[in-house]
Amino acid sequence: MARGTLEVLRLTAPIVTGYVAVGVLVALQQLVEESWWAAALLSGVVMLAAGVVAALLTSAVKWLLVGRIEAGDHPLWSSFVWRNELQDTFVEMVAAPWFAEQAYGTPLLSAWLRTLGAKVGRGVWCETYWLPEADLVTVADGASVGRGCVVQTHLFHDRVMSLDTVEIGAGASMGPHGVVLPAARLEPGSRVGPASLVMRGEVVPAGTTWRGNPISPWDETVARR
Repeated sequence: MARGTLEVLRLTAPIVTGYVAVGVLVALQQLVEESWWAAALLSGVVMLAAGVVAALLTSAVKWLLVGRIEAGDHPLWSSFVWRNELQDTFVEMVAAPWFAEQAYGTPLLSAWLRTLGAKVGRGVWCETYWLPEADLVTVADGASVGRGCVVQTHLFHDRVMSLDTVEIGAGASMGPHGVVLPAARLEPGSRVGPASLVMRGEVVPAGTTWRGNPISPWDETVARR
């Protein structure tokens, strides 16, 4: 019954998205009734406001449902796993379409990820919101995370959800559509190429370049040819 209740509550995410859309339409309709010029000039402000509301509401749901997440193990049938899936539904269906996907590569996205608990430094370039358990992620100063990357902080094995930290050091970079698994670390200045997989617990040495699935050293002299 507990699991069923939480699964039903997943329906609240698309409902909230619907209400945000209705709010945008109502606001734009009121502006149009006042003046077409007002609607043209302020429509962007309306959309930005809707995005901020969706993002902050998603952050509030995260803290309400799971609080601060720490490394450790949780059985698949535990309420933590169910609640975590519920808050992730809000990320995917509320914050992502209204805010995150439009804020890629901007300080706004970094600021929102901090409200979820991620440790994001100064001058970070981030083009993804896929930080499933943001509290366990550190993206240090000047690092870059390419579009579509997954900073994966959990894995399932033998019906157990295992959580661990992921650290992307200062000036390190992940190419587009890469994946880094729990307990992995990219040391300062290291680089991981596009569509590459950093395995669980791996450490990418500082100042080196890697690529592949799973990653292996990238011979830059060959790459330049």
